[in-house]
Amino acid sequence: MPAPTPQALSVSDLNRQARQMLERGFGDCWVEGEISGLARPASGHIYFSLKDAKAQLKCAFFRNRASLSRTPLKDGDRIKVRGRVSIFEPRGDYQLIVDAVQPSGEGELMAAYERLKRQLEAEGVFANARALPYPPRHLALITSPSGAAIRDVLAVLAARWPLTKVSLFPTPVQGREAPPALIRALALINRQARRDAEMPVAERAPGAPEPFDAVLITRGGGSLEDLWAFNDEHLARAIFHSRLPVLAAIGHEVDFTLAEFAADLRAPTPSAAAERLVPDRRELSAGLAQQRGRLVRAWQQRADAEAQRLDHLRARLRHPGERLAQQRQHLDGLERRLRLAMRQRLQQERQRYDATQRRFALLDPSRTLGQARERVERLGTRLEAAQQMRLRQERQRLEGVARELNAVSPLAVLGRGYAILQDDSGQVIRAASQTQPGQTLTARLGEGRLKLEVKRRLKG
Repeated sequence: MPAPTPQALSVSDLNRQARQMLERGFGDCWVEGEISGLARPASGHIYFSLKDAKAQLKCAFFRNRASLSRTPLKDGDRIKVRGRVSIFEPRGDYQLIVDAVQPSGEGELMAAYERLKRQLEAEGVFANARALPYPPRHLALITSPSGAAIRDVLAVLAARWPLTKVSLFPTPVQGREAPPALIRALALINRQARRDAEMPVAERAPGAPEPFDAVLITRGGGSLEDLWAFNDEHLARAIFHSRLPVLAAIGHEVDFTLAEFAADLRAPTPSAAAERLVPDRRELSAGLAQQRGRLVRAWQQRADAEAQRLDHLRARLRHPGERLAQQRQHLDGLERRLRLAMRQRLQQERQRYDATQRRFALLDPSRTLGQARERVERLGTRLEAAQQMRLRQERQRLEGVARELNAVSPLAVLGRGYAILQDDSGQVIRAASQTQPGQTLTARLGEGRLKLEVKRRLKG
């Protein structure tokens, strides 16, 4: 019986498992080699191979990472790359996915640069932020007399603002001798500035140049090793302690040196530094011409307005006699209006007086008193008649009540032969049992009273 056939992997499964094993096994790593076969397709990704004398490795530097890199890449350059080992599954290509690139040999320099930068920053050496004069009257320029930087700076200054005086302090700008020379030049400039500041203006020689009021330290671009002189610790401290404000422009826009961090202001290039120091005379001239045109137009508009106003005033200006005639006519009109108003007022007051007289006639006191007297007499007659009627009514009512009272009065009963017995306290005796033999009683008759003595009480 034949042995069972083992289950086979698909090519894509094998490539996927191999990729996963490589990525887990290596993780991030640094690889050094020479660039070969550099390609930049329209996608923005960068593809190349790293090679040495015995082997080569395909690399993929994707756009999102490549856009952050400041290291230029070209065939033949020796570089270090950081990335992770992987496999491009569709083709089974073994490759390195690149995350960062740096020129070979710069790792140690960059580490030393970062350490020194953190130290100086902690000490406050990068805290300068003084304003530079704009434009400076006398600029101290520290750079190489044979480099491209001095030509760029002088050309820009001459084109934009030739009024600024420039004094060159030539120094080397790379190599071991550069940092001490740069420090000496800066110290010389500051000593001269101190002497100028302490000297009274009256004691300066006629025609002497203006004192220094700004310093420019600059050089053109280069590799990290070329610019390393400007990462010197002592140079950074000298710039920080400078009496005069310092503008630094070292290398290209992507280059940042410790000297630039210590300076009061940084420019990306020597030409940009010169442009920041001085205005453009052509722009100022154009601006002045524009302002002059605006001033001329404004003056012309004002002159036209004043001329128009003068014409208007001249048209309004008249002979004094004509003015007096107008005033006289105006006064005559006012007098007529015043007379008319007085007549109308007198007529109104007369009508008001007549109306008041009529009202007083209606309110004559003698007439009012006669009417009141007649009314009082009428009311008195009516009152007396009402009183007589009311008395008769009350008398008749009283007589009726008296008759009713007399009908129920005990006195009427007594008049028929009855008597009321009372004891000494006035209590009415209603039963014989209320008396005692020998007790004195009062008998009230229809007419008069009797005093009686009880002899004895009888039964029945």
